[in-house]
Amino acid sequence: MNYAVKNIYGKTLKEKITVSVPGSKSITARALLLAAIADGVSTLNGAQFSDDCQTFLNCLKNLGIRAECNGTTVKVVGCGGKLKAESAEINVGSAGTAARFLPAFLAFQKGRYTLNCSDQMKRRPVAPLIKSLKLLGAKFTFNEEENCYPFIIEGTENSADTVEVDISKSSQFLSALLISAVCAGKPLNIKTVGSHGFDYVKMTLDMMWSFGVSVEEKDGMYTVNGMYSAKQYDIEPDISAACYFYAMNKILGTDISVKGVMPHSMQGDIKFINLLQDFNGGKIDMHAFSDQTITLAAIAPYLDNPTEIVNVAHIRGQECDRITAICENLAVMGIKYEERNDGIKIYPSQPKSATIKTFGDHRVAMGFALTGLRADGIIIENAEVCSKTFKNYFEVLDGVCGKLTV
Repeated sequence: MNYAVKNIYGKTLKEKITVSVPGSKSITARALLLAAIADGVSTLNGAQFSDDCQTFLNCLKNLGIRAECNGTTVKVVGCGGKLKAESAEINVGSAGTAARFLPAFLAFQKGRYTLNCSDQMKRRPVAPLIKSLKLLGAKFTFNEEENCYPFIIEGTENSADTVEVDISKSSQFLSALLISAVCAGKPLNIKTVGSHGFDYVKMTLDMMWSFGVSVEEKDGMYTVNGMYSAKQYDIEPDISAACYFYAMNKILGTDISVKGVMPHSMQGDIKFINLLQDFNGGKIDMHAFSDQTITLAAIAPYLDNPTEIVNVAHIRGQECDRITAICENLAVMGIKYEERNDGIKIYPSQPKSATIKTFGDHRVAMGFALTGLRADGIIIENAEVCSKTFKNYFEVLDGVCGKLTV
């Protein structure tokens, strides 16, 4: 479906609006896997079940993990680190977290497992993780391209004691190994090479601690030992989803807040909300909260000064080449920009009417909807792609706009 954005600039009331967003996708995915590995029954409250997290849960169920959902609450019966099923077929779809976390889990299992995916996922980086899992002792059979999805993985019950992982392209490779390392049944040392945003790694470590496993770290070497205990766990609201509404405040002068968002959130995108308070253009390194690159690019035409986003080259390998997607959409709106290998510089000006091409990427759809709140004739093509992480985003957006302009 296409979505015609309403230009509400200059038509809004000054009253405060509170919005609810789904639970954190990143925390939900980690909590599902931690609960699945734990010994006992865990209850997860506030879980998100947009496409990515539903895919993650479906994969766990296909691997024999028992789980029961009631709204945003899910009860998971953990396997104590070892699956009973020695063969299974799962499809990770376009869910990046499932695509990285589940192979690491299966690398420690006794069995042979087939992993399929969407065409989009075949193009996303996973080779550094596969290399590490091979070093652990797992074996792979690739059905198409070498070191890419789809593939068959044969796990090992006698893994190596130490493994190295290159996280230059994604910190998820490290998080995947950290979470499932307990399945080795012995201390496992994980050495990191390269660097990436460590906010999500810190989130992983904090959640592992909540489930009963402390990790030692020294000079880039992580040592994992122990086993998770089942527990009741409350999931934070998704800060990435909340960012769109705080970005609205920046360009409309509104007073929207998101229920449950706290300044001490463990999610890295809280940095974007803090940035918005004083930012009015300038040079900004968004490596640590790169999911909001499109959001900032979408509102950058309305800021007083040019906006230069740097150190986000890795977003070219996400759901789409996000830097190219930004450039193409700015171009059709008549916005001047300069493309860089690792980012983009955007100059202030009033966008023209245009149809936004989403490239199958949820963040393109949700981010550029903000541009249309202050410009006439902005249409979001294939707006349904937002279901990947925020199924009813455009319904919520309509509701907010209605309350602001009543």
